[in-house]
Amino acid sequence: MRKLLLMGVLTCTLFLNGCAFIDEYFLPAPQDTVQEVFEAGTEAMGEKNYKQAAVYFNRIKDEHPFSPYALRAELALADARFLGEEYWMAVEAYRDFETLHPRNEAIPYVLYQLGVSLRKTYTSIDRSAAEVKEAIEYFTRLHQEYPDTEYGRKAPEQIAECRKTLAQREIYIGNVFWGMENYQAAYTRFQHVVQTYPDATEEAEYARTKGEAAYLKFRQTDAQATREKQEGSWKDWFSWL
Repeated sequence: MRKLLLMGVLTCTLFLNGCAFIDEYFLPAPQDTVQEVFEAGTEAMGEKNYKQAAVYFNRIKDEHPFSPYALRAELALADARFLGEEYWMAVEAYRDFETLHPRNEAIPYVLYQLGVSLRKTYTSIDRSAAEVKEAIEYFTRLHQEYPDTEYGRKAPEQIAECRKTLAQREIYIGNVFWGMENYQAAYTRFQHVVQTYPDATEEAEYARTKGEAAYLKFRQTDAQATREKQEGSWKDWFSWL
């Protein structure tokens, strides 16, 4: 009887150990809860590890789209991209949030961040300024639709900075034409700044002065070209020129 009891205990022990072995090696490891993943992302943001934070928030967005944490993760993902200076990815994430949640209370913030992100994608004066123009559209919409919000009140200042950038780009192009001695085209660019961006006072004043000089240069070169066409150039005197 005692031997039978001992054998029974031994059998149960082996059975339980076997179950533990099966659980350890054949059953999947327990998954983190959505809350744990969100908290890990929040912790990564606090540590300024924005790439890792984006991984956590993106995981919630893709794997748990109906979780109570999903909406917060979508906005946090956009912020992680922005703070990590991945501005194009931030633009995409903020746009997704606006599309999915157009009436959410965070929309004024999202519109503001969209404008700032677009501004930050513009890194060189010699490239297209389409992003800056689009940023103005977002800031204008923000100011018109949410004027009494914190971010709506900030919008005019951002619009002014964007317009200043656009004026500077036009001046840059005007100076390029000046360097090419195409004074008519330079004058046209400078006049465009004066007429379109008078609120960018420093740039408008510079363009006005440079535009006047470009106009005089154009008249001089045009008059010289006309005179040479009528009378011939001194270079015609010498066959080797």
